[in-house]
Amino acid sequence: MPCLDSFARPINYLRVSVTDRCNLRCVYCMPAEGIDLVRHEDVLRYEEIARVVQAAAALGVCKVRLTGGEPLARRGLPDLVRLIAAVPGIDDISMTTNGVLLPRHADALAAAGLRRVNVSLDSLRPNRFRAITRCGELTDVWAGIAAAERAGLTPVKLNTVVARGLNDDEVVDFARLTLEQPLNVRFIEIMPLGANEHWAGDGYVPMSEVRARIEAALGPLETVRGHDPVVGNGPARYSRVPGAPGTIGFISPVSEHFCFHCNRLRLTADGKLRPCLLSDDEIDLRAALRGGADDQELETIIAQAIAAKPARHHLDVGDVPHARQMAQIGG
Repeated sequence: MPCLDSFARPINYLRVSVTDRCNLRCVYCMPAEGIDLVRHEDVLRYEEIARVVQAAAALGVCKVRLTGGEPLARRGLPDLVRLIAAVPGIDDISMTTNGVLLPRHADALAAAGLRRVNVSLDSLRPNRFRAITRCGELTDVWAGIAAAERAGLTPVKLNTVVARGLNDDEVVDFARLTLEQPLNVRFIEIMPLGANEHWAGDGYVPMSEVRARIEAALGPLETVRGHDPVVGNGPARYSRVPGAPGTIGFISPVSEHFCFHCNRLRLTADGKLRPCLLSDDEIDLRAALRGGADDQELETIIAQAIAAKPARHHLDVGDVPHARQMAQIGG
């Protein structure tokens, strides 16, 4: 059974950032010059990550998502997937990626035990995609999506962060993708964290506006029920155009926060456990791991992090985290 936090929320999901490095430089995520990277010796080794997952699983965590930076920027990721898949109690391993390197790694990841991928994609226009990512090619992402589908890393979900003046004029184009193929597009409100604080100000677009634009163009959306395989235990609320093979998800961390349903912890690449994405509070697991902590001690620290989860974020009163960029947390 999952461990309950102090607000009786079951915590069964761990997001693991395996690196703070990324092969793209998305304008809302990372400064053009990049970030001060964690020293190689301070990044958790795969065996250390597996120990954390094992301790978390003993407390009821059953789902793990690998993130970055860009997780595929770290060598040997299938080895980590294999280690996590061998942990008793872990029944789902997924990954969020920009998709660029998926053609090289999708088959090996699937063979190691990865179940599915979310692919970050913020524009369907090649020139705009290149401008947003500062260096990326849209064709590489589509090749990655195709590779994921061939490898069985499905359902593929596309994560689209919406910002006014950046890509908000494409939300209907993204929604139309779901009419043509079984893709699952998820629109995400931009959050005021690190490099994206500018976009989260004047560029902020609430999900109610995104949905209204889509329905004005494509007609009323119908709710996707919980028995649909695309509906997980995350924050997205799914709909679809009636008869469409794909779905449309809405994630609204700012306008309609879902903190009362939060079921997750986050582990940074340098071994800090964060009870809340939108709080700078962290617990140092790396020090414990390298200081000789046994499994019971690790479980105790993770249980303390679960107990420390706040009731909700406080973006509405201007309480914004500043200690890390989004790329240093993993989203």
